[in-house]
Formats: sequence, structure tokens, C-alpha cells
Amino acid sequence: MSLNKKAILARLDELSPQELKRYLVQELTQKRLGLTWEADLIERDKALNSDLVFPKVDPEASHWPEQSASNNLIIEGDNFDSLRLLRSTHRGRIRVIYIDPPYNTGSKDWVYNDHYLKKDDRWKHSKWLEFMYQRLSIARDLLTPDGVIMVSINDENRSRLELLMDEVMPGMRLGSMVWRTRQGSNADQGCFMSSDHEHILIYGNPGFQFRGYEKSFEMYSNPDNDPRGDWRTDNITLGFSYNERPNLYYPLRDPTTGIVYPPNPDRVWVYASEANLKAGQRLQAKSMEEFIRLGQIVFPDSTQEVRVWETMDDLLEAIRSGDVPKSGRKPLLSADLPNLEWWVGVPVGFGRPQFKRYKADLKNQYQPVSSWIVPKFEDGQYDAPGSFVSTTNHEGATGVANIFGSRVFNYAKPATLIRQLLDQATRPGDIVLDFFAGSGTTAQAVLELNAKDGGNRRFIMCSSTEATAKEPDKNLCRDVCAERVRRVMAGYGDTPGLGDDFTYLTLDKVEEADLMFEAEPRHAFGLLSLRETGYLSEPPADQPVWVVAQTASSAIVLCPRLSDEAVAALEALPVSQLIVYTDRPDSLEEALAGDKSVTCYSIESALRYAQGGNQASAPRASSAADVETEQEVSQ
Repeated sequence: MSLNKKAILARLDELSPQELKRYLVQELTQKRLGLTWEADLIERDKALNSDLVFPKVDPEASHWPEQSASNNLIIEGDNFDSLRLLRSTHRGRIRVIYIDPPYNTGSKDWVYNDHYLKKDDRWKHSKWLEFMYQRLSIARDLLTPDGVIMVSINDENRSRLELLMDEVMPGMRLGSMVWRTRQGSNADQGCFMSSDHEHILIYGNPGFQFRGYEKSFEMYSNPDNDPRGDWRTDNITLGFSYNERPNLYYPLRDPTTGIVYPPNPDRVWVYASEANLKAGQRLQAKSMEEFIRLGQIVFPDSTQEVRVWETMDDLLEAIRSGDVPKSGRKPLLSADLPNLEWWVGVPVGFGRPQFKRYKADLKNQYQPVSSWIVPKFEDGQYDAPGSFVSTTNHEGATGVANIFGSRVFNYAKPATLIRQLLDQATRPGDIVLDFFAGSGTTAQAVLELNAKDGGNRRFIMCSSTEATAKEPDKNLCRDVCAERVRRVMAGYGDTPGLGDDFTYLTLDKVEEADLMFEAEPRHAFGLLSLRETGYLSEPPADQPVWVVAQTASSAIVLCPRLSDEAVAALEALPVSQLIVYTDRPDSLEEALAGDKSVTCYSIESALRYAQGGNQASAPRASSAADVETEQEVSQ
């Protein structure tokens, strides 16, 4: 894992020129501002490119109540391999990624090379950072142009992960949220402090924004029948002193009553006065007088106190006794203010003018999401506009136990937390990915959100088995994640099911050199199906032609073996345009010469989609955008 310079020097004669260049680049670029960890770039390249990943449907573990296919996916395997598969099938198509990765505390957080990392491992942090780097680098490429990734992390690892994400996703940082994970703890971290919160880091592409919360308009009314509609009062000052903005420090007169209102020396008026303009000067915005003429300045009514100080001595005595207009407890007149004599002999109002803000002038009917997630046990204790309320991690574990009847998973996030995040981040037709799926909380949140608003969000859950030498038969993905989602869909106990389906996948990996010997037509069918339609099922092995997708006028099909029966089946398809992947593309084009428009590709070209999607040798079918409306998902 680490870059052992002595070992490299001992192998200098064995390294190829390309490997030498790679190590040289690594050495020359090590010293920089930011996060540095031990990583071997050649090993990183090998991990990405040494083999190809193909989907394999497991019908027994899938949940297909009505049809033998689904565009909800649960993928069993190392999530690095799952992400490599998705890079070839879902590049640029995932709107929201939420992950709750291992926290790297050394307490059996995560399996590394088939064993749990030890707490005293000297390379613990480097291994974790490289582990996360490889996965986040691929995840970034899966996002739509307006996509977002949200990552839960504890306080101990936040700084490292944030620097890592800044490197992987430069310029994409949008902010973070704070979630109270528990109500209180007796745990002592050595300084008599208990860590009771976690963070959610948010990185998004330029087009992303949260939905926000609809504003409350209870404070708007129209008591004076203003033709411009409902309004509310607002302050009419700025946070500058009279020394900073002397042109905005002036007496404000009510033209109807003649009462004058002193400005706040620490918060001047928002708008300039026409009386302060010099010859030839013009205002770029409306003046205070213009707002008064429009009736948009609300002056205090006759119930306010009004005073007239006939002499300067009277005014100074009022200042000494505190009997002058105030803003809160702050006197608005003091002996050290300039032009104090101006306030002698004029009626001075003790109320404060305010500004009319019209509901119709609001640019945004929603208020932004707060970075503070309100704990359920504190709900209602204070005003937190734009916040949502979430339960604690205890409720997350309890939720899983309620589904299974026992505590089969201890560290699940509460479904309410994820559901509200997705409610803010997704639209009804988006794809949601969680490649640290754990017990499947994100899938449950997607299903609950769809049930709430009638949406058609789809989920992709990636989970490892977490099997080790000590627990070779453990399968977290199948026995916890998939089983939880199945029960949420079908119902459990007295809880009715939410419906829907999913396809369960395992992964086949094939070395590049062995591609044409070990890869199978069903691998190509799986890649094409996911890439073109998002649905996946088992291919109809007893049929000569496997339909990937079909519309009224075109079809994408895979012909595993060219034969007379296959040609007849292709000719019988009621479409005018055919895109066919087969073992003998040139021969098939000759055999299908006729009325149909036929384009043939080799099965190998489809298999090579697994190298990264955009680098595939054959282009994505032009009709794919039209396929989903009439696709044939039942085989």
C-alpha cells in the first residue's frame, strides 16, 4: 500500500520506462498544499484497469413481484468494483449520492484486504484515504451536471475527508450540515467531553440546489387595503454607523404630520435623501422621499409619544435623564452627536418608522435549508427556520430491529434523516446511489419518499458481504440489506408494504487478457440493459435473440450466436431500425439486407463498455433516449 522507496530502488533495473515515469511524477508532485498520504499510483492504475467488471443477476435474491426485471438495483461485492461497473453504465446519470462510509476509528470499522484494519496500524489513515480516494474519484463521474454527493462523517475524520473531497472534487464544496446523533452520553474522550454530533459534507455540481422550505406568509396582511396586496413591516436601517455612511444619517420627516424621527447613530437609514444631494447629483436607486410618496414607509400612529424641546438645555437634560427616543435600549440622541441643535424646537417622535415589504415582491417563495439538523428531542425549543427534524442513531438501530425482530445491524442511520435529505435533494424521477449501503436505510428512505409524493425515484445500493476468514459465510448485502428492502416493499408485522421491486446483482470479474475466453453474451446483455434502459433481468437463454430495449420503430438487441433462427427472429421484429450486437456482425448485416435499417456491432464492443463507458469502442445507441417509454422489460 505504501510507497516503499528502498524497494523501488532495488527494482530499478526491472521497472519499465512507463513505470519509472509514473514514480517520477509521483515523487515530483508530492510536495504541495493540501492533504498528502502514502499511495502507489501504479497500484492505483492496476486496480482500475487490470480487469473488467460485469453484472450477474441473482434471480433468487431479486424481488420481482410483477415482472422479471427492475431498475432498482442491489449490487453485492466490493463497492470499488460496483462503482467501476456503474461508471460504464450510469456515467453522468446519478442525481444524488448519499454515503455513510466507515469512520476509520480502528474499532472494526471496515474490512481492508479481507480483514479488519487494526487500531494501531501505522498506515491506518493512508489506507483509509486511498480507500476513499479511489471510490470518490469514480463517484464524481457518475453525477449529473446538477448532481450532488452527501457524505456522513464523524468529527474525528471530518478534516481529512473534507481535504480529500476538495482534491477529488475541486470547486464543488457547497457546505456541511450538523446532525445530533444522540441525546447525551457518559462517554469520556479524555477531556470530559462527549462527542454527540456528526457532519454531512455536501459537494455538488454547478446546477444543484436544495428544494428549500416553503415560506410562511402568516405575517403578511393588508389592513389598509393597499392595492399592491399583502405586506408586512420590516426595519429600514443598515448595519453602518453615521461615521461610515454620513450621507445616510439624516432626520426623517413624516410629511403628513410634520413629526421628525432621529436616525440611529449605529444603524443609518437604508435609502438616501434627496435633500442631501449636491447640485447635479442623481441617485441610482429610489430615494427615501420617493418611497414615502409611494406609501411604502409606515410611520408610527398617534399613540406614540411626541416631544418638543424648546431649548438646548431642555434637550441636554432629556439626554441626561434618558428621556429621548431609543432603539431597544440604545438612545438615538446623545450630547456628542453632530448638529444636535437641529432637534431643538421640532416635534420629535419616539416611535420608529418601518418599511412595507410586499409579498408580491418576494423573489423566492422558499427559504434555504439550514445547516443545523434539529434533534427530535429539541423540536419546538427554539426557532430554526429552514431546518428539518431528525431522530438519533438509536432510532436508526431500532428501526432495523423492528423490521427483523432482532438487532441485526447496530449502526444504521435513521430513515427519517435520509428521507428528509433526499426530499430536499431529489426530484421525483431521480436515481439515488448509496455505495456504502450497509443495512439499506437509503433504499427504505427512497421508497418512503416515493410513497409520500408519488415519485418514481430509483435506488442503487452497493454493499459488500463483509465476509472474512473468521466469518466466511457472512453476507451483509444479501441477508441484511436486500432482506430489509424486500420486507419494506412486501410488508412486515403490522406494517403494510410500500411496493416496488429490485434486481439483485453479483459481480463477475474478467482479466483483460481473458476477455474473449471468459466473458459471456449474458455479460454484454447486462451491460447493454443497464446502459440503455436502467433495467436488468436475466437474458432469455432459450431464445435466439435477446431484446435489450424496443420502441415502436426501433430496437436494440443482442444475438448471442448467429443462426438462421436468429436471422428469422430479427426479421420478425416489428421495427424499422435495428441495432444488433452479435458474434459475427459483418455476416449478420449481409443476412439482414432488406427494408430494415440495420447497424451491427460485435459482442466484444459491448463487453468493452466495462472499461469505462465513454471509452467504449461502440457508440451508445441513438435511440436509447426513446427506449424507456416502451421498453420490454419482461423476458
